[in-house]
Amino acid sequence: MKKQNVRTLSLIVCTFTYLLVGAAVFDALESQNESDVRRELNSDEMKLRTKCNISSKEYEDLRTIIWKVQPYKNGRQWKFAGAFYFSLTVITTIGYGHSTPQTDSGKIFCMWYALVGIPLCLIMFQSVGERLNTFVTFLLKQIKKCFRRKNCEVSQTNLIMVACILSCLFLTVGAVVFTYYEDWSYLDAFYYCFITLTTIGFGDYVALQSNNALQDNPQYVTFSLIFILFGLTVISAAMNLLVLRFLTMNTEDEQRDELEAAAAAQTAVRLEGDVITSNGNVVSGAQENPELNDVTSVCSCSCYNLRKNKNRYTVTRLPGKISHLLPMHSVSSGKDDNFMSDVESNSVLHFQHINSKRASV
Repeated sequence: MKKQNVRTLSLIVCTFTYLLVGAAVFDALESQNESDVRRELNSDEMKLRTKCNISSKEYEDLRTIIWKVQPYKNGRQWKFAGAFYFSLTVITTIGYGHSTPQTDSGKIFCMWYALVGIPLCLIMFQSVGERLNTFVTFLLKQIKKCFRRKNCEVSQTNLIMVACILSCLFLTVGAVVFTYYEDWSYLDAFYYCFITLTTIGFGDYVALQSNNALQDNPQYVTFSLIFILFGLTVISAAMNLLVLRFLTMNTEDEQRDELEAAAAAQTAVRLEGDVITSNGNVVSGAQENPELNDVTSVCSCSCYNLRKNKNRYTVTRLPGKISHLLPMHSVSSGKDDNFMSDVESNSVLHFQHINSKRASV
């Protein structure tokens, strides 16, 4: 089985195994807490209904009203600042869910807007991430040259390490700022930053939803937008490196398979009857042409060169016989007697030439 197929199958198995492990861990961590909170809330609900003498129908209506009015208590969501924030969460696929279109025209436009904006945003982040990786590569080369390192090449591992460091830096600094503006704990702020930059976007924590921040705190709005854009760029750079590394592994395996297939094919051809001459050339077709029962002579004598505008001939030898004493066979398909006479005359000349060389020796 090819390595690419093995790797793909391994990724599928690992992914489903990871899902099973995650489900088991979340079950162990959250299941009991869910039961406790549900029991406490039901108890508080019964106490409130008994104290205020509210029927079940009235209580459900009150719950629905509270749930619907919550987004409107967080400030104007659809003025330009809020609409820009919502548009950003749409095309980046964060999707907090803190505010959603309520009109039919708004829902239709949101679908078309996401259909065009999401691919555009992904391509933009990938392109910016590549430029960021190029810039980081240049900086690392210059740093290595300053330290007079022998090897100044920057590997993908170096780039991945830098991208991870930048990602951690963004998460840490962002958590500090959101802790200050939102009065969250540092863990909750760090959790919000991670969920946002990984585009998970649960919506349990959403910035710019308190103290009418969208209208009254423009510097905080600006920081939030810049944090999302630059943070997603850094994360995209890291993801791009990981994807590139995987594609590089696949490409290397494919090239290795092609080289092995080519070597196997060449070996198979030679085993089928092709012969290598003394000058390194491969003479093919020895089995396809029965009239050429052996290899082509590698004699470098010029006496085999025939007259101009005549067909070329080749000298062959049978097993155990000297090639120069055999008549030459025409390489061309024609059997003209004139050509055969030329062959025999040239064979005689070549034989005389060999004898003269032996006599001189």
